[in-house]
Amino acid sequence: MTLQCNLLATQLFGWQDWCTLGLFFLGLIGIIWWVLRQKEDTTADYFLAGRDVGWVAIGASIFASNIGSEHLVGLAGAGYESGMAMSHWEIQAWLILVLGWVFVPFYARSRVFTMPEFLEKRFCPAARSFLSIISLVSYVLTKVAVTVYAGGIVFKTVLGIDTWMGIDFFWVGAISLGVITGLYTIFGGMKSVLYTSVLQTPVLIIGSVVILVVGLDKLGGWGELQRICAESMHAIRPADDPKFPWTGVLFGSAIIGFWYWCTDQYIVQRTLSARNQTEARRGTIFAGYLKLLPVFIFLVPGMIAFALNKKGLMTIERSDAAFPMLVSTLLPAGVKGIVVGGLVAALMSSLASLFNSSATLFTVDFYKKFRPESSEKHLVFVGRMATATVVVLGILWIPVMKYVASVLYEYLQMVQSLIAPAIAAVFIMGVFSKRVTAAGGLWGLIVGFVIGMFRLVLLIFQTKLNQDGLLYRIVAVNWLHFCILLFFLTGLIILVVSIFTKKPTQEQIRGLTYGSATPEQIAETRASWNKWDVIHSAIVIGVVVLFYIYFW
Repeated sequence: MTLQCNLLATQLFGWQDWCTLGLFFLGLIGIIWWVLRQKEDTTADYFLAGRDVGWVAIGASIFASNIGSEHLVGLAGAGYESGMAMSHWEIQAWLILVLGWVFVPFYARSRVFTMPEFLEKRFCPAARSFLSIISLVSYVLTKVAVTVYAGGIVFKTVLGIDTWMGIDFFWVGAISLGVITGLYTIFGGMKSVLYTSVLQTPVLIIGSVVILVVGLDKLGGWGELQRICAESMHAIRPADDPKFPWTGVLFGSAIIGFWYWCTDQYIVQRTLSARNQTEARRGTIFAGYLKLLPVFIFLVPGMIAFALNKKGLMTIERSDAAFPMLVSTLLPAGVKGIVVGGLVAALMSSLASLFNSSATLFTVDFYKKFRPESSEKHLVFVGRMATATVVVLGILWIPVMKYVASVLYEYLQMVQSLIAPAIAAVFIMGVFSKRVTAAGGLWGLIVGFVIGMFRLVLLIFQTKLNQDGLLYRIVAVNWLHFCILLFFLTGLIILVVSIFTKKPTQEQIRGLTYGSATPEQIAETRASWNKWDVIHSAIVIGVVVLFYIYFW
């Protein structure tokens, strides 16, 4: 069996492809070697690359960190399954601009390492600890589990290997990828994540554009895709759509997107590494341009796979295998190696960013609080060792994922819709209102998160619930409508608790909310942008508007 699989792999993946892939890895090794020679004696060096990173590396890292396995496997699978229904999450370049223009000044003034640390400054230490817990839980439930699962699918499908030494190649490929990525992240820190992204991003984009062009050519062009997928070409679905009602999609996706792009350590940590506000903002503008691509280079190929399957030109057994099948069956020798390099790049970048963010959260928000006397070198060591448990827990969670949703990308967004509302509400109200108190922010986080996890448990056991009971009715609420309801419920809790608790002093919130910045801080922020930053931001927003007009 192993011999047959290896022969199949040779047919699917020729020597030209191995050479191309080898060149990619040589470039990656060169960057990692350069990074390893850099001095990293302090936590600022290791976790934030010394706070001296330019906009190109920041923008590329934001994009490469976002474009992980959930896009290569999950988003293409979503395109195959439901067309443009989930495109709203991938046309959120405008939310990256919100990070750069609205929130970067507050984060830069606070000089924090983590988002939980920012909440401590705005609210209280308990809020910091609880957000750290929520963030680490979200990494286990989403990023680790999703990335490892998708990595296994990619390698098994593209290489055509079922088993290796009696082991399912799904696990061989996924775990090997995790180990390799973990090693260079552990020893290279944030610099390895940022600067390898500069290589990975163009490889990823080039490979995905190739699959888009070849797939459309094989199908017969854009017109043929529109003809076969006429119904699923619309991003806006009726209000009674069971999965993607427009009432839920427009507002629910924005809540999830705000949490992810503006408050999640996984993304925001890249802007914290900037040498100043100008570089951070321009990095987000560059990432905004890049974020306009995923709908076309990942979701549309999934629709192409659906159309090819419909015409009998390709056989696809499950939606999450759509993109890897396009790679393994459509591309010529040599080109396939480029695309697989892009696949590997996305998987590695996603894992690397996850590892570094997890280490930062654990070390800065937990370990350092209990061992404040620890040396900088010891904290770096702890950071290097901190991610193993998160990775193991994520792998153990993989078998549970199928009980929440059948499509990988849908699973990801569904779980994030239970985590995002509480955090989004706390950050928005905390930054835009000086009246919100520490108790209000803390209780909003706690209650919102507990309710979200309660629904997740119900989703896992939904087949065992009484269909006439209250618990089943909670599960039956559309997941996007539930996200919106949870967001407003959290906001109401924050508001009510704040009314009955002591208002923070001006000194406690100085520079952390609108209307509390000093004249010097305001002047620094104003000097950090010019007309070209505004023009480029307007172009990004204009493209988003045109997308909605065309695919409405």
